Amino acid sequence: MDDLPDLFPGFETHLIEVSMGRVFARLAGQGEPLILLHGFPQTHACWHRIAAALTKTHRVILLDMRGYGQSSVPPSRKGEAYTKRALAIDVIEAMERLGYSRFAFVGHDRGARIGYRLALDHPGRLASLALLDILPTFQVWRDIHAGRQPARHWEFLARPEPEPEAEIARDPTGYVDALLTTWNRKKSLNVFDAGALAHYHASVRNAERIHAFCEDYRAGATLDVQTDEADLQAGRKIACPVLVLTGQFYLSGGEAAALAAWRGSFAPQAISASVASGHFLAEEAPDGTMAALTRFLSSAR
Repeated sequence: MDDLPDLFPGFETHLIEVSMGRVFARLAGQGEPLILLHGFPQTHACWHRIAAALTKTHRVILLDMRGYGQSSVPPSRKGEAYTKRALAIDVIEAMERLGYSRFAFVGHDRGARIGYRLALDHPGRLASLALLDILPTFQVWRDIHAGRQPARHWEFLARPEPEPEAEIARDPTGYVDALLTTWNRKKSLNVFDAGALAHYHASVRNAERIHAFCEDYRAGATLDVQTDEADLQAGRKIACPVLVLTGQFYLSGGEAAALAAWRGSFAPQAISASVASGHFLAEEAPDGTMAALTRFLSSAR
């Protein structure tokens, strides 16, 4: 993927050795460490409109999750290698290799699920946690089973191998473009930079990575829900400050429902904010997203 557009001029590039293989990273800036972690169906490229601004106050670290972008793709069946608990270990090991044992965390979509799992499993690691446009995983599946929200891609991607893999492989770029279009406020690919789209397309054109995406969702439908339910039963809570940042045109119920879901489960002291955006906050509404993150990160120090 060396021929992909460089959306982060001035950032260092690293392939960091961790237990599962290698994690692709870009780094820049000075100050307290801040990790930005993407979601599905994207890569670290999703942060290109806000990352440079954040380097003015933080040492910014962008990672590709296991199975995505340019990071390693461990083999897996039935989701066992793609639990959010396992992916959180990748983040911790990568950050330790870079010299950081404690850091702030901003996660979008699947990346946010890794963030809250890391916060629950490893208290003290996170200085603060911003969760962009998600409900807790157990809550999503409860709502799906109760008919309160459509199953959409959650159920499709979690189906047994090889059904979703085969379907996506027929037109991987088309599949990703349809999701990107459906989930943004303007219902248009024009929301996204052409260079960022090149990164997303390169990732999904790889059969191993298509399988990894499905394994991510299989874990989400089973093992991740079990882990969440166990923590709910045990009464575990996130210790660090939490921001629930939502768009206004994707999550059912919007900001109020998202905040209630987090306060009623793992983050009783969470605060919230919203921006005029569909699901892809950092790309659709970079100024509003930056403003909300800047306020939160400065107050959480």
